[in-house]
Amino acid sequence: MPSRQDAARFGSGRSSMPSSLTGIPTEFDVIVIGGGPAGATTAGLLAKRGHQVLILDRERFPRYHVGESLIPVVMAPMKEMGLTERLEQRGFERKYGGTFVWGNEQAAWDFSFVDGGDYPFAYHTRRADLDSVILDRARELGAYVVEDATVKEPVEEDGRVTGVRFTVRGGKETYEARSAMVVDASGQARVLTRKYSEIDWHDKLRNVAVWTYFDNCERLPGDQYSNILVEGIENGWFWGIPLDKGTISVGFVTPSTVAGESDQGLERLYRDEIEKTTKLKHMLRDARQSAGFRSARDWSYTNQTVYGKGWAAVGDAAAFVDPLISTGVALATTAGSILSRVIDKVLQYPEIEETALKRYATAYLSFFNEVRSFVERFYDRSLMKEDYHKLAQSVIDPEQKNTPANDFVTLLAGLRGKHLALDITVDDLVPETPASASASASAEN
Repeated sequence: MPSRQDAARFGSGRSSMPSSLTGIPTEFDVIVIGGGPAGATTAGLLAKRGHQVLILDRERFPRYHVGESLIPVVMAPMKEMGLTERLEQRGFERKYGGTFVWGNEQAAWDFSFVDGGDYPFAYHTRRADLDSVILDRARELGAYVVEDATVKEPVEEDGRVTGVRFTVRGGKETYEARSAMVVDASGQARVLTRKYSEIDWHDKLRNVAVWTYFDNCERLPGDQYSNILVEGIENGWFWGIPLDKGTISVGFVTPSTVAGESDQGLERLYRDEIEKTTKLKHMLRDARQSAGFRSARDWSYTNQTVYGKGWAAVGDAAAFVDPLISTGVALATTAGSILSRVIDKVLQYPEIEETALKRYATAYLSFFNEVRSFVERFYDRSLMKEDYHKLAQSVIDPEQKNTPANDFVTLLAGLRGKHLALDITVDDLVPETPASASASASAEN
């Protein structure tokens, strides 16, 4: 068990020190920078385990975010958060699979989550609604949440991150909060990783995305009705995500070199390229655009370091991969679940911190890199459907225990229960106490 010195270092989690922010203490077990899916999941599950947690987010929720289509692995952390029924009650569109117009023949082909993975469906969501649901649940579980709060810098003592300094929109004062651990879940802002880590850009996935929304859209027929549509064309690919009734999110992803060489601007490029589609153009034939255009630089990257003394990163603050197979929220919440378990043990046994965080980083980045490797190779549209199935098998099932088609769906579903990174434990690092040693000896006898 932790010593008294360790307990003092990490705080009791019940500080009564006053704060100039009414009702908010100044000392916590964990501070989480960012209240998106990664941060809210990490914070909520730590609070559920009895730790005092502060979430700081620079936005006011609900706030807009792209990335509306989920994959089934997300259901596991949502179950841990106690949110599966709530997601259903919110009326989010169920997603049972997807339709690709992809490959050598440019023919349409489908996949169904029923054929792989632990959950038969996920959801398409409006991210403003989904992210608010997860953040509100973190509040319910006991996390303190301060919105409109911008973290300016970490607090450091003897090379260790011991807290953060932040401001609140509309005020001039700089606040300081201390904690045993700080989690960077700030997304592509990368508040801590930008300071403490070099970044590796993945040149094969240097893309730009531009998207908007359409109403009065025709849906895919029959069993494809709620599928995400991914349609490849010469200069990139389009997504079509059904959000509700006749509204769909439609985005175009293209290499940054193509976007940079175009003298038309992204909006004109988008309109010209959509005319080259088949299924998507048909779905939009009677549709009307119902929102403006948005764009983002979708350059995939990995931070070389995702943890250090007193801190760890999760979600896009750690790594970001191209949205081709809709892994964003699933990776973020799954990693948040893993990190919450690791930090829970670190708070109890500070001496295991470095080894435990290294194990988290190794497992998470290995899982991320498998997904990234698959996405990079999937971009080769000279292959046939069966070749993509075999590609998935080579990544996740080299011993060929399942069929290639099953492995393909398992990978696209998120690999829950099929990858060590999703079930790591640090229990073996916990020092044995006299009581536990005695219990072990009795059990052996």
